[in-house]
Amino acid sequence: MQKVAIILAGGEGRRAGGDVPKQFRMLAQHPVVWWSMKAFYDEDPEVLIILVLQPGFFDDWDLLVEELPIRDRIECHLCCGGKDRVHSVANGLSALSEIISQKGLTPRDVMVAVHDGARPLLTPDMIRRGWSSVGPGICGVPAIPPVNSLRRLTENDRPIEESDSVSVPRSEYVEVQTPQVFTGEDAIRCYEERDPEGVYTDDASIAEAAGMKVRLYRGSETNIKITNPLDHEIASLLLREIRD
Repeated sequence: MQKVAIILAGGEGRRAGGDVPKQFRMLAQHPVVWWSMKAFYDEDPEVLIILVLQPGFFDDWDLLVEELPIRDRIECHLCCGGKDRVHSVANGLSALSEIISQKGLTPRDVMVAVHDGARPLLTPDMIRRGWSSVGPGICGVPAIPPVNSLRRLTENDRPIEESDSVSVPRSEYVEVQTPQVFTGEDAIRCYEERDPEGVYTDDASIAEAAGMKVRLYRGSETNIKITNPLDHEIASLLLREIRD
C-alpha cells in the first residue's frame, strides 16, 4: 500500500522561544519539522508527505528549503492548516484525496500516519511499528508508560492549586504520542463523520468516537514534543546522541 505521512506544522509555535515558529527553528542545521520528514523518508523513500502549514508560512518554507543542500531536499506537498489541529488534519486528508486521485489510487490503496511536526526525534523503526499496527477498523497509536506518579483532579474547573485530587494507579495509564496511523479509508471516514461539537485531543479520540479499535504500539521516550525553549535544548542533546 502507498504510505502517506501528514505532518502537522501549522501553529505559530511561539512558546518555544525565538523569532520564528518552533517548526522552523534550526535543530542541528535543519528546521525542526525537516527531521520528521527525514524519518519517514528514511523508512520508505516512496512515502508521500503532506506538510500542513498556515498559508502565511508557505514562502518561509520555500526559503528554508532553498538553503538546504540539494541532497537534503525532501519532496512534499504543501497544504493549508485549519483553525485547530482537527481542522488541519481534515485539510490534510482533503489534499490527500486529491493527490491520490491524480495518481489513480483510492483511499483503500493507502495507509495514513498523522504526525506532529514538533516531534522531530521519531525514528524509522518507530514508524515501521506504526505501519505494522494498522488494519481495517484499527487505529495504531504509539504509547509509553508514564514515569511520574499521577493524580486525578476532582474539580476540573479550578486551577491546580485550588483543586482537590485523588491518586490513580500509574500502571493503568500510558502517555500517547504520534504518529497515529489509519488505513486511508478509515482516516477519511472518521474525519468526515466526526461530531463538529466534539472535543478531540488527538486522532485516536476521533477514531474511538467512530467505533474503531485503538491499538497501541511501542513509542519512544526520546519522541518528545518541543513546546518551550528547554524542550528545544533537550531535543538538541538527544539528537546528538542518536546521531552519534
